[in-house]
Amino acid sequence: MEPRARAGKNVGKMNFNHNELAQLLYGHGDSKTPLPETVRVLDELITDFIQGVGFEATRAAHHAGRQKVKFEDFEFAMRRNPRFMGKIQEVFEKKKEIEAARKNFNIEDQLMKDADKEEKEKEKKGDKEKGGEGGKKDKGAGSTVSGAGTKRKRQQNDKELESEELDELDDDLDAEADIGTAAKRR
Repeated sequence: MEPRARAGKNVGKMNFNHNELAQLLYGHGDSKTPLPETVRVLDELITDFIQGVGFEATRAAHHAGRQKVKFEDFEFAMRRNPRFMGKIQEVFEKKKEIEAARKNFNIEDQLMKDADKEEKEKEKKGDKEKGGEGGKKDKGAGSTVSGAGTKRKRQQNDKELESEELDELDDDLDAEADIGTAAKRR
């Protein structure tokens, strides 16, 4: 199967946008409005190049006994042109970096979700324990019991904030002691 044989069905059709090719030509020194024939020739050249590279990569994959085309197949197809090979390798390196960053981001996101779940479970357990004490309410005393529950929650939250501040202060002092700046402060 020769790549040129399949190109016959695209004769006369533009595969790329006329404006994009005109901008590409302008960026490489042509006039702002290139001739339509020039744009058509560039479209044919690009289409032939992409089909040729795809054909070579497909042939390499077939020779290796695979139906799917892999990155290595494109590397093999471009092996004779170091410029194209370098550009392809650069694009795939960037792709790997992006995938690694997404993976790290997803792990951090999952850790945050797990921490939120744990906090909610702790709150539910705390509410159930408090609900067990105040669960035997009179019908008329509902407002005072719920008011006392919110007061307890506020006090508990204040205590937690104070302990967190102290923990952070202790951590700061420990860190400074490691550096040696705590001795200067005291």
